Amino acid sequence: MDVYLPIAELSLNVFLLLGLGAVAGVLAGMFGVGGGFLLTPLLIFVGVPPAVAVASQANQVIATSVTGLLNHWQRGNVDVRMGLVLLVGGLVGSTAGVQLFAVLKRFGQVDFVIHIGYVLLLFSIGTMMVVEAWRAWRRRRANVPARRKLHQHFLVHRLPLKIRFYKSKLYISALLPAGMGFAVGVLSAILGIGGGFVLVPAMIYLLGMPTVVVIGTSLFQILFVAINVTFLQAAQNQTVDIVLALVLILGGAIGAPIGSRVAANLPGFQLRGLLALLVLGMALELMFELVAPPAAIHTLGEMVRMP
Repeated sequence: MDVYLPIAELSLNVFLLLGLGAVAGVLAGMFGVGGGFLLTPLLIFVGVPPAVAVASQANQVIATSVTGLLNHWQRGNVDVRMGLVLLVGGLVGSTAGVQLFAVLKRFGQVDFVIHIGYVLLLFSIGTMMVVEAWRAWRRRRANVPARRKLHQHFLVHRLPLKIRFYKSKLYISALLPAGMGFAVGVLSAILGIGGGFVLVPAMIYLLGMPTVVVIGTSLFQILFVAINVTFLQAAQNQTVDIVLALVLILGGAIGAPIGSRVAANLPGFQLRGLLALLVLGMALELMFELVAPPAAIHTLGEMVRMP
């Protein structure tokens, strides 16, 4: 059964789209990531224009972030002051990113930039995850406890505009978290990702935030940045397909509980290794699409009038 996507201007099987949304939901349940950095390439593979895929799947980031944020809020694991500083940078970055998206779309380069961005992003993430999973496996075999890398105080403490963050027990400059929020906002607008897989490690190792409040605070920022990106993309670039977004959200709601059950039965290093292989595989597929010759070659030449 096909469903017509008015903004993407094509018809796709509704069960295929539900399956893609479920895949993102399973990943969210298994690995604690929103799945946006994998869902957008999957949508591109099935024929959705990259610009529409980026803007539409941001709605699923909103849906998954609301659920996670409410859970952490009830437990008191959200540093609201830190979240607001991150959000200021995120709103500025996402707004600038949407403007850049519009410029790239106007010059016809947005699809190429999205492809290149995802190839670099997925290769970087996949490689780091493979290395981390390999090290975790070696530590497990040698029974060596994992060591937590401490954040670097010298960079944070030399910056001006210091603010006391009571929940995180930090007294640092607001410039660094605002800059981190700005970078994540740009990524959200251009690539349609939530950015949690970038923001969470940065909050732990650069800011030195306690791990217990990192995820909830990250979701606080990601939620409102995703809302801003969705609104601006719909209003300015007209690339949000609401039909596609609703089907993906429904699929994600189905897949998330399944991913949680699977994660409960597998060791952590195996989960990270599987995700890393999946990420690298998708990066290779996107790279192949960039260099593979098109199925139909069109040429522009001088028109010859027949006698």
